[in-house]
Amino acid sequence: MLNFDEERFVRIQTGALAAAEDLDAIVTKCLDGGAENLFFLGAGGVMLLTEPAQRLLQVRSTFPVHYEKGAELVETDSVHLGPTSIVVMPSLSGTTKEAVAALEFAKAKGATVITLTGHADTPIARQADYNVTNFAEDDTSSEMFYLQTLLVALSVMRHRGELDDYEETVAELRLLPQLLVEVKQAFEPRAQALAEKLKDETYHIITGAGSTWPEAYYYGMCILEEMQWIRTRPVHASDFFHGTLELVEPGVSVLVLTGEDQTRPLSQRVEQFAPRFTDKVEVLDTADLSLPGVSASTRALISPVLLATVFERLSAHLEVLRDHPLTTRRYYKQLEY
Repeated sequence: MLNFDEERFVRIQTGALAAAEDLDAIVTKCLDGGAENLFFLGAGGVMLLTEPAQRLLQVRSTFPVHYEKGAELVETDSVHLGPTSIVVMPSLSGTTKEAVAALEFAKAKGATVITLTGHADTPIARQADYNVTNFAEDDTSSEMFYLQTLLVALSVMRHRGELDDYEETVAELRLLPQLLVEVKQAFEPRAQALAEKLKDETYHIITGAGSTWPEAYYYGMCILEEMQWIRTRPVHASDFFHGTLELVEPGVSVLVLTGEDQTRPLSQRVEQFAPRFTDKVEVLDTADLSLPGVSASTRALISPVLLATVFERLSAHLEVLRDHPLTTRRYYKQLEY
């Protein structure tokens, strides 16, 4: 596979899932200590990676959960944030200034802060009440944070008696590091062909629903825009027919992300509509990806993980074909703003 270190990837994802016991113990301590709600909190794209876990709790648990952009929370506060709050914050670098400010704000409100980081000796790791560090880099962090925040959500549900198959689900998740490599290998020819199709496109509509929506937003904003300087229009599939459909015409690129949860029909509706008006429709459906030994119920939880892992292959080819390294920036962390 192009520019891919299999051993590094497996090591990082195995490390991410090895945190299951520690995260479960931390969640148990917080709940036993009287926690009354949970906040997923962060800054930028990494915040989007917490949304599937937040949404899972929102629809399947009665435990109150909040999803907040760190910079906005610092400006507005929330009556729900306080000494009985658990705050879960992922940060790859551990240094993002908006995330540091949000952590300090949450701590000042008396919340218990759990951070998930890729580097230990950083402000976000050091200042947390609990920190789980697993070394990762940009091309491996999406899967890691999707999985670790999912583990937090599953642990909450387990301890509230809202999940009967916690052990079985975690056991299946532990199969993923090697299985994801096999997914990448199988997708590699399509990744190359898709990169050839997309390399000269200057604008994409990218859509998804349920747990695939955060990945649509993330890939559009953090990869195509930030790392490739390509304009995108991320739009939730349920909103697609309330405005964005009017932009679909011959020559417009539409990327549809379809997962395996209950929202699948929302993406399929876009799949059926868009090809009527443009010949540039690409559907990435996680149901097409083979995961031996993983049940349908677990697959429904990990659609964004699967999409992140195949998108990494697409990105690897795009940066070569477009002669635009994923590390190139004009403004991000290049100047003060």
